[in-house]
Amino acid sequence: MDISKEITQALNDQISLEAGASQYYLATACWCEVSGYEGAAAYFYTQSDEERMHMLKIIKFLNSLGISAKVSAVPGPNIRHKSLEDALKASLKNEQAVTVAIHKALTLAHKKSDYSTFELLEWFAAEQVHEETKFEAILQKFDTIGRDGLAVAEIDRILASQAGTC
Repeated sequence: MDISKEITQALNDQISLEAGASQYYLATACWCEVSGYEGAAAYFYTQSDEERMHMLKIIKFLNSLGISAKVSAVPGPNIRHKSLEDALKASLKNEQAVTVAIHKALTLAHKKSDYSTFELLEWFAAEQVHEETKFEAILQKFDTIGRDGLAVAEIDRILASQAGTC
């Protein structure tokens, strides 16, 4: 099966985005761990693994079509979190950027009548709804239970409980 050069490029770009997201979450996990947020660290390590699996899903799709996926180097993330809440807000922004890219690629696949790629990207679009909703729900906890030490410790505990379910 042939897919257009534009779709191939969009998928390779998405591979880079997913790799960048995985690196971002890995760096955020490191920040959390050294900042004393063990639950958040576990959560972000799981997030990093999940993004890597997303990258592999696209790579395997391209490879199954006989198209060698391009795995390019991604710049190291610039992590400058000031708080756990800041890390979570930055993570939501990261997911929103990924959503925009998925929607662009989905629109291109539809325009090109590439329904196999469209189906793959529909899965990613639904996954992005889940990802954004998850971060929004966690961020709401700061408004609900607060930002003092006990509240942040409780949010860290909540993140620990969700670490295996990302």
